[in-house]
Amino acid sequence: MQKSLFHIPKMDCPSEEALIRMKLEGLSAIKSLVFDIENRKLTVFHSEENPEIEERLKELNLGAEHEETIVAKQDEFKDNSSVLSKLLWTVLIINFVFFIIEITTGFISKSMGLVADSLDMLADSFVYGLSLWAVGSTVLRKKRVARLSGYFQLSLALLGIIEVTRRFIGSEAMPDYRIMIGVSILALIANAACLYILQKSKSNEAHMKASMIFTSNDVIINGGVILAGFLVLLTQSKYPDLIVGSIVFLIVVRGAFRLLKLGK
Repeated sequence: MQKSLFHIPKMDCPSEEALIRMKLEGLSAIKSLVFDIENRKLTVFHSEENPEIEERLKELNLGAEHEETIVAKQDEFKDNSSVLSKLLWTVLIINFVFFIIEITTGFISKSMGLVADSLDMLADSFVYGLSLWAVGSTVLRKKRVARLSGYFQLSLALLGIIEVTRRFIGSEAMPDYRIMIGVSILALIANAACLYILQKSKSNEAHMKASMIFTSNDVIINGGVILAGFLVLLTQSKYPDLIVGSIVFLIVVRGAFRLLKLGK
């Protein structure tokens, strides 16, 4: 058994981990993947030399660099795929439930920040769902689903940007800051729980501490919507919500392009 170590500078949250797992799925030489998100390291346990491992990692444009390949000790290898699947199902359900909650309350409260945040939740659901779909599925089917998901996500984000532009120009009513703040706080708790659940699967306790240091974009976005809610209250203006909504939609667009690259 061999192990290859990679440094991946742009791997700082569970979403990148899920993308990497999906990208490497289908390579029979790979026996296990161990992620160190705190130090942005990936260890690949594999049965034989396979240059395609490095090629696929570089295709994700996360800055992956191969450091070394050495012989692995027998007690280092651990197959935790079944545990990972359960965790992925848990975070997928949490993200999808909050997608429904946020998009519904977003339209009720007239908040584009909440609507945009709901699409970011949906994007994460796609990532985790595709990772689960990859198990027992062909590489071709996986890529097709990733591509369709990317186009769907991109379409929703572009429609959101158009709606934000319309509201900037038009005389839209001020969003309900109470719903914005309340729902975003619940979403923040949900995202923190997802990070905790995923990081809890690691044997290295440093990853638990890293979950708060390297928080996903979702947590930052939740904080942005909460801040926008308070600014709407203080300024009695719709613009803080529209500005945050615009930023979040652009983040969703970036995620869509990642899925499209994965589908190539």
